[in-house]
Amino acid sequence: MALSFSSSSLLISEPACPITYSAPIATRRVRGRRVRGLIRAVSPSDDKDKERSTKLVTFLGKGGSGKTTSAIFAAQHFAMAGLKTCLVIHSRDTTADYLLNCKIGTSPIRCKDNLSAVRLETTKMLLEPLKRLQEADSRLNMTNGVLEGVVGEELGVLPGMDSIFSALELERYVRFLWNEPQGKRRETFDMIVYDGISTEETLRMIGAPSKTRLYLKYFRSITEKTDLGRLAGPSVLSLIDEAMSLTGSKSTLNGNTSARIWDALEKMLERGTSAFSDPHEFRCFLVVDPQNPASVDSALRYWGSTIQAGALVSGAFGIASPNPAGESMERIKETFAPMPSTFIPHLSFSSPADWDAIMSNSSSKTARELLSLPASSISMPSVKFDPVKNLVTLLLPGFDKSEIKLYQYRGGSELLVEAGDQRRVILLPPDIQGKVGGAKFVDRSLIITMR
Repeated sequence: MALSFSSSSLLISEPACPITYSAPIATRRVRGRRVRGLIRAVSPSDDKDKERSTKLVTFLGKGGSGKTTSAIFAAQHFAMAGLKTCLVIHSRDTTADYLLNCKIGTSPIRCKDNLSAVRLETTKMLLEPLKRLQEADSRLNMTNGVLEGVVGEELGVLPGMDSIFSALELERYVRFLWNEPQGKRRETFDMIVYDGISTEETLRMIGAPSKTRLYLKYFRSITEKTDLGRLAGPSVLSLIDEAMSLTGSKSTLNGNTSARIWDALEKMLERGTSAFSDPHEFRCFLVVDPQNPASVDSALRYWGSTIQAGALVSGAFGIASPNPAGESMERIKETFAPMPSTFIPHLSFSSPADWDAIMSNSSSKTARELLSLPASSISMPSVKFDPVKNLVTLLLPGFDKSEIKLYQYRGGSELLVEAGDQRRVILLPPDIQGKVGGAKFVDRSLIITMR
């Protein structure tokens, strides 16, 4: 049921609890000096795998705002902090090659101490998944050699493949979804800094695990409740399990095995959803050109779109001009308050960058501090519940009321929120469940009254 209120409708998304950000600053000794680094605080209950888990950082903003420059700055910061870092670029743009003064290829290349870089190419990335499927098929003999006869080098890139295969390749580095066998893992890094094709594609990647869970639910229902699904489902699932080693057991075509594979896929997506909402595992920052109003407006919308995708933004960076004006800096801080924001120093392209001098310069201090801020200091919950007043408050910066739609399809137990070309389901706590009675937009937040 769609609900209308004056100029807007109402909607809700996937389980969205208040999310807190915490990424403590720790000190490490590198070459005899103490430096600050972004490392994860691990409680006594955390296992060793979590202590060694790889963190992912990315940047969102309008084209030309300085995302690549910001990504390189962050990669330099983490590397100088003693963290083994890899800059992952999915673009033919050679800006990173110039700023790092090294030729970036399709395999990680060492640019300096603790810093490597790699360029993703979809034509090469599609070969590895195909090879896995072919190896699995050779063991299971499901296609009678047809799949084995596919020559991957002949296949071209279709629309949508760039995003899919870049997400799969990133997973090989960060292992948000599942732990691969040791022999199939990429080189292990502490930090992965990702500079994607575009902000829109990166947002889709962030939201993919949570959105795919609903598709998985419906696909499972089809395979378990239809004749076609019961006929083809077990074979397809066994091939996937054999290729991805989901269950860790020998695949056999029966209902029990299918159920285990479905459960493993669901847990895998649940881990991915949790990772993108966990600031210990994933961080994203906005990048704006303070001299371009369109860049600032776009960054505000990307802030709200990131929340819709299932993550939160950790801060905003502006790229300083050669002659920075104090009023532009203040304007950026006011625009994105209370989220922390600062400026990255202007970089000259007239000669290769001296990163040691740039990072040690006082003008880089606040930017480096923002990259290592403790999560507790930048906590901004995307959803707040007030059982006393029966209110649900949704943080949606960058949008006005007319751009937000709310729906309720399953009684009063959840809300479906549509904004920024993203849909998000929010589960309501029992003491606030019911129908939407009204809504108003105040200070970048939609306040919904339940009845």
